[in-house]
Amino acid sequence: MTTSSILILGASGTTGRRVTRLLQSQGHSVRAASRHADVRFDWKDPGTWEQAVGPASRMYLMAPHEQPIDPAFVSLAVSKGIRRIVLLSSQGIEIMGDERLMSAERLVRGAGVDWTLVRPDWFNQNFDEGFFKPAVLAGRITLPVGDTKQAFVDADDIAAVVAVALTKDGHEGQSYDVSGPRALSFGEAAAIIGRAAGRQVSFAGDADTYLSEQRALGRPDEAIQGEIKAYGALLKRGDATPTDTVRAVTGHAPKSFETYAAHAAASGAWK
Repeated sequence: MTTSSILILGASGTTGRRVTRLLQSQGHSVRAASRHADVRFDWKDPGTWEQAVGPASRMYLMAPHEQPIDPAFVSLAVSKGIRRIVLLSSQGIEIMGDERLMSAERLVRGAGVDWTLVRPDWFNQNFDEGFFKPAVLAGRITLPVGDTKQAFVDADDIAAVVAVALTKDGHEGQSYDVSGPRALSFGEAAAIIGRAAGRQVSFAGDADTYLSEQRALGRPDEAIQGEIKAYGALLKRGDATPTDTVRAVTGHAPKSFETYAAHAAASGAWK
């Protein structure tokens, strides 16, 4: 693999900005693309696509929010010189019936270039940067997954795996399940956050409470029931099993949830 530039889509996002920062620190030429970056990329504006690809030969790809990846973009990227694609996917997409991500994986595998699938478990950063942060600040997280354990993984570790797959040979055709070092229930995660942040954070894992709280937000029952069904599939899957992917690919141990929570609390994330 040459040292030509690397296109990072979603470069302002949770993993994208970490991948960008890591690759730049290693001396790689990076095209950090997003809707508001110097390298502009917008899924809804195909006129931005070709310029974003530019001279890049490698690409970090993720599906846009609640939309599938447009096959026309992948075809264009390959025609313009992309020869390696690392896709951010997710664990459990088959059991949850996530066609958006399953179709993304099929698309990348069939693109005719080197590919690697990176499939993390729940991000740690969902609690301090993402959709669980308001719940943490309110003092209760509600999700209909009961006491099942998830192998929460830090976005820094995901980015490290992605960076290796983009820049080192030997990862072509691999699907990497990426996890933290141990599995925790959401209740256990909430308790760890509470201790680190010095606040009470509880967890409700039943479907009835989730339905009631989501209805109170004015959301339609159809959407809520669809989510309960998808999360129910995770319940049937049972506890997640941590993997050794982070250590095997990057050479370092994955960050523990306790370390993540301590750092997030020290940064003022939950004040």
